[in-house]
Amino acid sequence: MSTQHPDNARVPEWASGEIIAWEDEVYEAYYVFSELRAQEQMWDWEGKDVDPRVVRKLLESFPEFFREHVLGVDVFLTYRVPNPSVEGAEKKGLVEALESIPFSYDVATKFYGNNASPPVFEVILPLTRSHEELLMVLSYYKRLVASKGRVELLDCGVTVADWIGDFKPHKIEVIPLIEDLESLLAIDRIVSSFIRAVKPPYVRVFIARSDPALNYGLPAAVVLSKVALAKLAKVRAGLDTPIFAIIGAGPPPFRGNLNPPNVERFLREYGHYWTATIQSAFKYDYETSEVRDAIEKLNRELGARKLEELIDLEYEDLEVKSLLHKLSAAYRSRIEKLHVLVREFSQLIPKRRARRLHVGLYGYSRSTGRIKLPRAIRFTATLYSLGLPPEILGVEALLSLTDTEWDALMSLYVNWRHDLEDAARRVCWDNIELMLSDTPHGVGAKAAAEAVLRDLEVLEGELGIKTGPHSISERRYNNEVNNILLAYADGDLVDSRRSIERAAEMRRFLG
Repeated sequence: MSTQHPDNARVPEWASGEIIAWEDEVYEAYYVFSELRAQEQMWDWEGKDVDPRVVRKLLESFPEFFREHVLGVDVFLTYRVPNPSVEGAEKKGLVEALESIPFSYDVATKFYGNNASPPVFEVILPLTRSHEELLMVLSYYKRLVASKGRVELLDCGVTVADWIGDFKPHKIEVIPLIEDLESLLAIDRIVSSFIRAVKPPYVRVFIARSDPALNYGLPAAVVLSKVALAKLAKVRAGLDTPIFAIIGAGPPPFRGNLNPPNVERFLREYGHYWTATIQSAFKYDYETSEVRDAIEKLNRELGARKLEELIDLEYEDLEVKSLLHKLSAAYRSRIEKLHVLVREFSQLIPKRRARRLHVGLYGYSRSTGRIKLPRAIRFTATLYSLGLPPEILGVEALLSLTDTEWDALMSLYVNWRHDLEDAARRVCWDNIELMLSDTPHGVGAKAAAEAVLRDLEVLEGELGIKTGPHSISERRYNNEVNNILLAYADGDLVDSRRSIERAAEMRRFLG
């Protein structure tokens, strides 16, 4: 992550496109600190086999760097842990993650001396829906991890601490990662209740950007990210507690449009955030010098626009809910027609990182059951590979907005036209014609293609945004995307996969 923290090389071999396995991620943490100049690395225990001895391996493997850049003071390692309230088999991963924190502290003490700062002192709780979930994480750590040193082992009074030492740090901070619509609209209640219960010196709040887009569509996701920030601004002013917001952005417009060439526009859209996530495509699909310059710009300018500026943001909850309903309903109507093709086609998308099971948010009742979609990266990659960028799905809803709703959208979504123009260049009309075909070579997406046609008509006819390639290089990309679907329809899955990878390389992100 690129961040301003409240507490103040070489390209890896696997960056060429191979799967980043969990054992590679220790070196990756060092690489992003030392070569890319990022200030924080998220260590993701959610659905992945991460190394619980990461702190020891970092300090032992790269001692010169970490003596000069103190872990927990100059650079930061932040755990994302499973949320037991929503996880299945992975829920006890929370226990494993929290138990590793005192071990990491002991390693840091041996490396830095007895006055070492904790190398890990914050954890991110995904899918947070209530402040009680945050309190349970803090309570578990305090009562069952940090306090176990006081447990007596023998009747003579020998304690765990006498035997194996104290368990430090004695407390940690927890960062709520808020992802669904209802929780984002209630973020003020969640965070203010947490602050009143804990009275922390500061709160970092992680606002998801990718999963809301997956669940509700692009414009709705941006609106949610801004409304949530405005609510946090009012909480900060009312309770006088520093709040530092994190945005979970990815490289395509659908997921935040955070990539090195677009950093300036990203800052105009999300400059009130304190921290932004830097994902694999940002780090490895551009020249290292360009990546480093972009990260250093984020380090300088994120948080420069104070949260208090949003207190007077004009919106009404009922107005925003009406706007979100219209935007998300149109998007979901497209997904209902596309989801079978998306689910089947997504199996061709290559992985970028090794992962286990992940709990997805998307799912809503309908007569034929519940729609299941892949993770946000795979979902986005699938639609780009089909020539139907997800940003365009449901654009027809813009015609149904009232003047007040339209004004609200324009004030909340600064880069809306640029993002739609960016995505529209990657529409593949040849693929749409194949989807519309009644021939045996059709791909079973006629109803979806017909619905998307209405969105394309709005883009071109109402908004004046040209769809399809504009340049020679974009035409070459378009040909590659066309071959993806032609090979798929012809049963040549090997060639389809090859074209998927080539197209991803050309656009500089998988999904």
